[in-house]
Amino acid sequence: MRMAEGGVTSEDYRTFLQQPSGNMDDSGFFSIQVISNALKVWGLELILFNSPEYQRLRIDPINERSFICNYKEHWFTVRKLGKQWFNLNSLLTGPELISDTYLALFLAQLQQEGYSIFVVKGDLPDCEADQLLQMIRVQQMHRPKLIGEELAQLKEQRVQKTDLERVLEANDGSGMLDEDEEDLQRALALSRQEIDMEDEEADLRRAIQLSMQGSSRNVSQDIPQTSGTHLTSEELRKRREAYFEKQQQQQHPPAPLSHPRERPTTSSGALGSDPAGDAMSEEDMLQAAVTMSLEVVRNNFKTEGKK
Repeated sequence: MRMAEGGVTSEDYRTFLQQPSGNMDDSGFFSIQVISNALKVWGLELILFNSPEYQRLRIDPINERSFICNYKEHWFTVRKLGKQWFNLNSLLTGPELISDTYLALFLAQLQQEGYSIFVVKGDLPDCEADQLLQMIRVQQMHRPKLIGEELAQLKEQRVQKTDLERVLEANDGSGMLDEDEEDLQRALALSRQEIDMEDEEADLRRAIQLSMQGSSRNVSQDIPQTSGTHLTSEELRKRREAYFEKQQQQQHPPAPLSHPRERPTTSSGALGSDPAGDAMSEEDMLQAAVTMSLEVVRNNFKTEGKK
């Protein structure tokens, strides 16, 4: 528009259209001359950071307020807002916090990468961000990434997800499994077998526990207990023998004796009068106990089945 003020038919305007200006282009790029003149409107001046004049001043970068960095046709600002420095590069997903100790190293790294750095001298206009960060400090948990890098990662994740879905669909359709999946299936089968074995062992332990509970209830009903006294192993053995003898007598009652004095009156009398009870071996006693336990278990299972 400024060039057209001299007339759109003028020679200068036609030359400008054929040879675009080196001070700007349609992408938003402006030359250092344009930026320098624009900052003069705000009373700001640009000084080359690595110029001999500035280096002689030996100013610590953290004592400045702002830097403008340029590489080829890209510009970005490193500015102090409040009491902290921020990299305001538009190629990042967001502002990047720069510590005071890292600022000088960051600027030196930019110079090695070919950037031209300019120091902005003068009082910067007030802004809301600067006022807010004068009161609070920022803590950045995750550093921002380059926009292209983030897009590439998202694209790669989508590709991996699509490939995984294709593999899963192919496996479902053909029923073919690779070696890793076969190993997994074998491991699952072994684990199921171990679980089944553990369930069987649990059932067996439960049956034994029920039988012991049933036996203890029967023994407590049939064998008198002495409260407050501890039985010795010998007394306990004798009581067990008496109990098993009584159980066998109930299943096979003995024939009546001819002499009334020899008729058993108690379980202990039965042990004294029946010679078969005295000669009863431990194996017979164990067999009788197992038989009784199995009967108790069957009764308990029937009761639970009815419930």
